[in-house]
Amino acid sequence: MDNSQAALPRVFLQAGRDRRVALGHPWAYSNEITIDADAKALPPGSLATLHRVDGKPLGLGTFNPHTLIAFRLLSRDASATIDRAFLANRITRALNLRQTLFDAPFYRVVHAEGDGLPGLICDRLDGVLVAQINTAGMQALTDDLLAALDDALAPHTVVLRNDSPARASEGLSGSVTIAKGQIDDAIMVREGGCCFFADVLAGQKTGWFFDQRDARDIIAPLSAGGSLLDVFCHTGGFAVRAAAAGAHSVVGVDSSEPALHLARRAAAANGVEHLCAFRRADAFTELERLARSKERFRIVVADPPAFVKSRKDLASGLRGYRKLARLAAPLVAPQGFLFIASCSHNVEPDALLSEIVHGISSAARSGRIIHEGRAAPDHPVHTHLPETSYLKWAILQLD
Repeated sequence: MDNSQAALPRVFLQAGRDRRVALGHPWAYSNEITIDADAKALPPGSLATLHRVDGKPLGLGTFNPHTLIAFRLLSRDASATIDRAFLANRITRALNLRQTLFDAPFYRVVHAEGDGLPGLICDRLDGVLVAQINTAGMQALTDDLLAALDDALAPHTVVLRNDSPARASEGLSGSVTIAKGQIDDAIMVREGGCCFFADVLAGQKTGWFFDQRDARDIIAPLSAGGSLLDVFCHTGGFAVRAAAAGAHSVVGVDSSEPALHLARRAAAANGVEHLCAFRRADAFTELERLARSKERFRIVVADPPAFVKSRKDLASGLRGYRKLARLAAPLVAPQGFLFIASCSHNVEPDALLSEIVHGISSAARSGRIIHEGRAAPDHPVHTHLPETSYLKWAILQLD
């Protein structure tokens, strides 16, 4: 592919609309770009150079004339060549950071704009890579991307989990394919001295949630000698680590039987199956049932899927977090702990905390905040793009 500057199409920002991009923001929106006939004719995901109205180049990236985020920056150097070598260099840079942070090959190795690769996330489970391509621009680079992953990481297996709902807004269909190697079973993940199992073909997202690593590191030792309830437990990350850290009993609740099967398998693999009980149930219904039964736990963990998928869902989603706190708080023993998280980037940390406080107050409980956190450091945040910081959580001790 000829990616030289002269060969690439050019798109232009409207007069006076260049300051934000010039200061470092990696996106240009469709209402900031002159979408003329030439721009409209470009195939979604085309490589293009972005220019001020006077022709000064601002960078090189991918362009989709049909989406709100029309331009996604790849390089400030408008003369750069976007090819296998460019992508391998970016992936290697991201890999070097993870190898500095972690001593085992289990982490998110590419976090989209946070690592300078918009539209791509990629998780590493030792020799297995699970990639998700969410934009037309990165989709167009798939062949070079797969070659670059080989160059940087030499995986034995690569799975493309291209089934994200975000792809629809880019005009892309959904699919799950094995681009290299084969998958015969769930993939083992190691964290905190424990092993877990991820369904990288059909599980949620990429099959494992590396983003909650830091939270699990805190919750596990807090549970020693006590009991833990984990609602929305998925494949048992919080639950099994708590049991392995010395909790005397753990209950995990999820609506997915396949996820619960992997949670039970993890409990058995770590020798704590006698401490763990996993139940298939709706989380809210089970919280109400446990309250009626006067159950109490030292720790209640609630890590739900996104309640707010877009800004129009914000009001109802915030009410959902308040309800979750209200139902969970009565189950926390005095001087016990409540953990609640939100993975909705439209929910600000202060807003989440406000809903949690309202919820526990409605349950006639009080307490104190002992920890607030975000995603683990293998999910770096772009300095000009708060959307890359989507996860937030809080731990409260309740009276």
